Amino acid sequence: MSSRILYNSAVFCSAFLLFLIEPIAARQILPALGGSSAVWMTCLVFFQLMLLLGYLYAHWSTSWLSKRLSARQQEVFHVTLLAAAVLSLVANMYFHADLSGASQHPVAAIFTVLGGGIGLPFLLLASTSPLMQVWLARREQAQVRFRLFAMSNAGSLLALLLYPTLVEPYLPVHLQKLVWMIGFLLFAILFSLIALQKHASVSIEAPAPEGPAASLRQRLTWFLLPMAAAMQLSAVTGYLSQNIAAIPLLWILPLAAYLLTFILAFHAPNLYRRWLIVRFLVVLLASLGYMLTKTDMSLPIALSVGFFLVEAFFACWFCHAETYRLRPDRPTEATLFYLLIAAGGVTGAFLIGIACPLLFRANYDIALAFAATAAVALLAVWNDGWPQRLLWSTGVILLGVLLGMMHTVYTRDSLVEVRNFYAALRVRESLYPPEAFKTRTLLNGTVQHGTQWFATEYRKTPTTYYGFDSGVGLALRNCCSGQSKRVGVIGLGVGTLAAYGQPGDHFRFYEINPQVEPIARNLFTYIRDSTADTTIVQGDARISLTQEQPQNFDLIAVDAFTGDAIPLHLLTSQAMVLYRRHLAQGGILAFHVSNQYLNLPPEISLLARSADMKAGIVHSPSIDSRGEFSATWVLLTDNQSFWELPEIAKAARPIPPVAGLRLWTDDYSSLLPILSWRGGN
Repeated sequence: MSSRILYNSAVFCSAFLLFLIEPIAARQILPALGGSSAVWMTCLVFFQLMLLLGYLYAHWSTSWLSKRLSARQQEVFHVTLLAAAVLSLVANMYFHADLSGASQHPVAAIFTVLGGGIGLPFLLLASTSPLMQVWLARREQAQVRFRLFAMSNAGSLLALLLYPTLVEPYLPVHLQKLVWMIGFLLFAILFSLIALQKHASVSIEAPAPEGPAASLRQRLTWFLLPMAAAMQLSAVTGYLSQNIAAIPLLWILPLAAYLLTFILAFHAPNLYRRWLIVRFLVVLLASLGYMLTKTDMSLPIALSVGFFLVEAFFACWFCHAETYRLRPDRPTEATLFYLLIAAGGVTGAFLIGIACPLLFRANYDIALAFAATAAVALLAVWNDGWPQRLLWSTGVILLGVLLGMMHTVYTRDSLVEVRNFYAALRVRESLYPPEAFKTRTLLNGTVQHGTQWFATEYRKTPTTYYGFDSGVGLALRNCCSGQSKRVGVIGLGVGTLAAYGQPGDHFRFYEINPQVEPIARNLFTYIRDSTADTTIVQGDARISLTQEQPQNFDLIAVDAFTGDAIPLHLLTSQAMVLYRRHLAQGGILAFHVSNQYLNLPPEISLLARSADMKAGIVHSPSIDSRGEFSATWVLLTDNQSFWELPEIAKAARPIPPVAGLRLWTDDYSSLLPILSWRGGN
């Protein structure tokens, strides 16, 4: 009994540490890449790849290595690797790599930093569950205990639940890393004790009962079913983090649902009722597929998150339960089983996280994940007869039609479509409204990042969130008393703010996405028509500002948000210190905080207080006759005379406080106190 407790403890602890380091590691990399949601997607690919390598090591260790080394030598080999992993953590404290140039080659930078920092420890943690299962089977000369895999996923799920609720809100990042390293050291000691006990009590070569070998079709399903589940995980995670915020909470919700399905499939297989789950899955795929055809539709966050999480849950449960149903009978095939599961996982994550941005000019991730799910469902139920074959064949065809419809919608009236690590951009042209003569709009998905009317009288008129009555419009028109001004803008968009430029002014834009500048220069004319001197700096704004000499800006506009997703590293006390270094005396900070889901003004008010500045909020209404949207800006300055100007005194209002808020820093940030699940902020 004590041996089983040790085995279960090792599996649980390894999984707990494995999934605890994932949000810690990704959060460390996030600022260097502009807070992009694609950071977590790429990290997921890395984690899945390392999981595959861990399972490959376990398979190699229990097959090839066991034939060439004695039990004692294998024991020494494992313990040596663990010791090397501990030393690597001590040497690195795992994140001191230079990320200053990460924005140029983001995927390579993420893989390099994660591989050098946590690669070996992660690999050994990933190999623990399959190793323990084979070791225990050999010890007891019994079948492989697949329920240890459920214990592993329980540890993973606990780590994911604890991180946003207890770890992130109360522990600064440097302490999170230190605590994790101590936890890994304790795990290494526990693993070593098990290795010693195993060698003393049982021969590693003890035979175990053998069943029939798995067929080729069976092995293929071990790969394809987890691949579809990983595609679901990656696509749903990408959707949530792109449209809300690239934060651990919204990374963790889909991953927790994904892991829960592993637990149910491997620990409680009797709960799985294929006939019921299949029907739920058909309805959900059809409903969400229909919703995807409505590309301009926006749902409240609670409804949107709920829909996609429920669909991902049932899809992953189906895939994982079918995988468990087809598990091997031979203990010697157990590590191959997990190896193919991991291979499917890394393939699914790679297809969505890396391949799709390279292969497609628009974002079809969700639809592709749905189509893959229907295709593997067809394979899984093929032997159930023609009704099921017909049902899922129809589903595959309809989802293929959906992809075609989405392509038609995206390309209709589009002048250009481009996609990279940071966004899927397209420029749409229309003849509406008639007074605009011609309208061009830059979109990321369904979110507008700037619009220009090309009629002669409107060509130089700022539109959307940057109109004359907006907070930034008021600040630009009142900041410098008729003198030339220096303006820094974080986030280029279509260059709308350049419309405020006058002869002698200088506008300096900071833009991390290299595909935005050619769009702004060639398909829109705000920058070309501006009489101000304009420059564009490529790369993350905070890194660029850190490397530059003080710019003496009269105004800095912070508008680097991708839809409703926000880069938190631009809203911390350390960022405020940097902004103040680049502001001229009496300069103004303008934060664009129009957001469906987050009540940002109270947090920015805390930032203002930390920098000895006064904050005021400016709400401006939509004006259809000028193409202006309703907008919310927060203005910050220590220049009292600015607040006394008639236009500013009339428009700016105090910011109502929110109880329980804490100042955001590079070590701490939490969106939970300002998150609105109903939307509409």
